Amino acid sequence: MQAPERRDAVRLEREGDIAVIVIDNPPVNAGSAAVRAGLLAAIETVRDDERLHGAVLIGAGTTFIAGSDLREFGQPLAEPQLPTVIRAIEDCGKPVVAALHGAALGGGFELALGCDARVASPGTVVGLPEVTLGIIPGAGGTQRLPRIVGIPRAIGMVCSGERVHSAAALAAGLIDAEVEGDLRAAAVAHARQMAGCKQRLRDRAVPMADAGAVADATAAALKVGKRRPAVQAAIDAITATAHAPFDEGLAQERAVFQHLRVSREAAALRHQFFAERDSARHPSLDGAGPRAVQCVAVIGAGTMGSGIAIAALEAGHDVLLLEQDAAALERGATRIHAHYAGRVQSGKVKAAVAVAAACEARLTASLDWTRLAEADLVIEAVFEDLAVKQQVFQRIDHLARPGAVLASNTSYLDLEAIAAATFRPQDVIGLHFFSPAHVMRLMEVVRGTVSAPDALATGLAVARKLRKLPLLTGNAFGFVGNRLYAAYRRQCEFMVEEGAWPEQVDAALEAYGFAMGPFAVADLSGLDIAWRMRKAQAATRDPAARYVHIADRLCEAGRLGRKTGAGYYRYADGASRPQVDAAVHDLITQVRCDKGLSPRTLTDGEIQRRALLALVNEAALLLAEGVAERATDVDVALVNGYGFPRWEGGPVFWARERGAAALQADLDELAALSGQGFVRGDVAVLLDGVVCDEGH
Repeated sequence: MQAPERRDAVRLEREGDIAVIVIDNPPVNAGSAAVRAGLLAAIETVRDDERLHGAVLIGAGTTFIAGSDLREFGQPLAEPQLPTVIRAIEDCGKPVVAALHGAALGGGFELALGCDARVASPGTVVGLPEVTLGIIPGAGGTQRLPRIVGIPRAIGMVCSGERVHSAAALAAGLIDAEVEGDLRAAAVAHARQMAGCKQRLRDRAVPMADAGAVADATAAALKVGKRRPAVQAAIDAITATAHAPFDEGLAQERAVFQHLRVSREAAALRHQFFAERDSARHPSLDGAGPRAVQCVAVIGAGTMGSGIAIAALEAGHDVLLLEQDAAALERGATRIHAHYAGRVQSGKVKAAVAVAAACEARLTASLDWTRLAEADLVIEAVFEDLAVKQQVFQRIDHLARPGAVLASNTSYLDLEAIAAATFRPQDVIGLHFFSPAHVMRLMEVVRGTVSAPDALATGLAVARKLRKLPLLTGNAFGFVGNRLYAAYRRQCEFMVEEGAWPEQVDAALEAYGFAMGPFAVADLSGLDIAWRMRKAQAATRDPAARYVHIADRLCEAGRLGRKTGAGYYRYADGASRPQVDAAVHDLITQVRCDKGLSPRTLTDGEIQRRALLALVNEAALLLAEGVAERATDVDVALVNGYGFPRWEGGPVFWARERGAAALQADLDELAALSGQGFVRGDVAVLLDGVVCDEGH
């Protein structure tokens, strides 16, 4: 093998008559301008060198190409663009084989589809996730993929951003071979076996598709994708393959891609992508490695504890589920068993029977708390009451082994007060799961004053193993997520007191994109939870601060939400669909009268703006207090835990769009409307260092 010829992030190496083109752009070989230029130059060398009979594209390091460099997408794209590179591969008279490992996603998979063959190592994932970023594949993905899997399957894959693992990819024809052992050697051999023959996907016919199957795939994609513009555009591009010439389809796909990539929605989704990536960076924990965790003890077998146990089981942990009441323990174990029985019946788990059996085999349900000595991580998930949690942690302290991480699933309470019940507060952290715990992606990892760095690193590592999105927060009432949501809900209550009805507020915010309005959410979770918290805080509340009594009156009337058949709405005969209730209007009218308030008309625009401003103001306070590490963590929390529309980016993204002057004027108005007790944040902390498209 001759010495490599280096061209920036790409190098060409020779194995006899086959060129091996190595993409070396760490850490994930993102398809940057330098990579594209290097690939084009290498392909031109292959084309012009008579000694070379084919080529292999392979990634250095742990992956092929994990996607395009999103930092480029908010700016004019540098030449050569990816379609030019792929066209050069197709026009080269020699076969080019893509050797895939790790991930071949987005532009990386489009590049692979532009090659004549694809071979992959086991465990490789392929996919086209562009729609999840508000765009469509722009380098032929919508035109080549249907030629392999057909139009209905392509709609499902592209519109969902599905990641397909190598075994399934082989079965679907997305790759030509799954290679055990030396991928590079196998790819070189595959290129030689092609004997100079091209096998371009552009030359394949699109399989005939049943009109009903296409309609069903379209309807399902639009429903799941909430009819966002990129979803419809992807469907249009894919279905066009049934009749449009290939090059015409390519040109139309590229034009739509270029239009969408500079849209506000795409910018918002890129903002969220970078915010989630940045949330994983914790300079304060640099050098702190996690402690080893295999056995996880979960204390409390209620709905939350059972969900945490399922999440841990599915991550491969041994789980010890502990209770002090036999009936409660039995209910929890039954709930976990029913979960796996349901997964097996629905077929949602690959090799569902074996997976379910393996998970259940790792579960031990027990009343014997001395077994806590076996656990590497203890997660308390009992009733949200400080005294109860302190009693539990006193007991844990006596039984858990030295060095075990002790975590509370508290959603509001003071972690310092909980940790003070032990003689090892350095081992105590918060792990705030969101309900349902085995489904929701967000998890807050809460830092106490003396929490050890390696204990926090353990919490973050476990969260990632559980396939959660961990957010490191400071210790303050409600942490980041619930503190934000409390400010948002409080402002919505103000607007109802002023003249809006709950259903109008809910409808306005759902029209903005929230999954549910705040009053429907309150009914779903139960009004008594917040009521209990308000009563606990009553003694310390500023008596002059504005306070809305509507929720208290509903609770006093026994209207605790769906579980009692009535809350802000009525739920007839146990139905989950809320119905507007005149009795609630009467109650609200009476509260207004008691305060001497004359109701006024609020527009949907005012409702949306005030709700967003309340979130922005609280975000500024959280950042100034050090509860949130960075401004964009607020957007991560709200999008992943509270139903904020991902395509709107988050309130910090919205605030940066508004600009400092407009925000200051907005907050002047919000402060006047909110009355006594409103604490104003300095929104400048949210705007510092803002550069177009997040500066990434």
